[in-house]
Amino acid sequence: MTLKLVIGNKNYSSWSMRPWLALRACGIAFEEIFIPLYTDRADKERILGFSSAGKVPILIDGDVTVWDSLSIIEYAAERFPEAELWPSDVAERAQARSVCAEMHSGFMALRNACPMNLHRPVRAVDLSDDAKANVARIEEIWGECRARHAARGPFLFGAFGAADAMFAPIVHRFRTYAAKVAPQTQAYMDTMTRLPAFAEWTRDALAETIVIERFEQV
Repeated sequence: MTLKLVIGNKNYSSWSMRPWLALRACGIAFEEIFIPLYTDRADKERILGFSSAGKVPILIDGDVTVWDSLSIIEYAAERFPEAELWPSDVAERAQARSVCAEMHSGFMALRNACPMNLHRPVRAVDLSDDAKANVARIEEIWGECRARHAARGPFLFGAFGAADAMFAPIVHRFRTYAAKVAPQTQAYMDTMTRLPAFAEWTRDALAETIVIERFEQV
């Protein structure tokens, strides 16, 4: 039975991007169900029809329903171990889970200052000290991961995995808001943008015509 992944607008929905990218980049087949966000009550009711949490993304695997980006990635890693979304080494897996959890629960200043919007013309914004600290911390995470695992590949833990999927929207945020980043940070961003699944999401997002005004104010 083919998985179903319920997502929101590709231009705006960073949470939808994460599990979508994890599945697509690993060659895990799924049916994409798109529900536009922040439009009318009918769309909200459609989301509630899949999950009472009322938010995307949502993964449906037969009788199993999983919601929340990180939970979906965890489920996919268990369901498809051959995808190797987590490192096989216990210590590396712990590090990968830690940075994913930090991304999942943190960096609110940067998220609020720089909402994901691929249509937005590239230009810098004035960041608060907290948002600047978020940028610095993300660069630190990426730098540490790449320094440890560069011999095995160009992604955070060598091969593409869950951590790359979780941080993927940050790549778009750094680009869109012209963040000043170190050369090694830019190199990792270039690696991600060359990933076919990342490029596919980007193309689809740029082809969308729906405008959500609340995300167009920055």
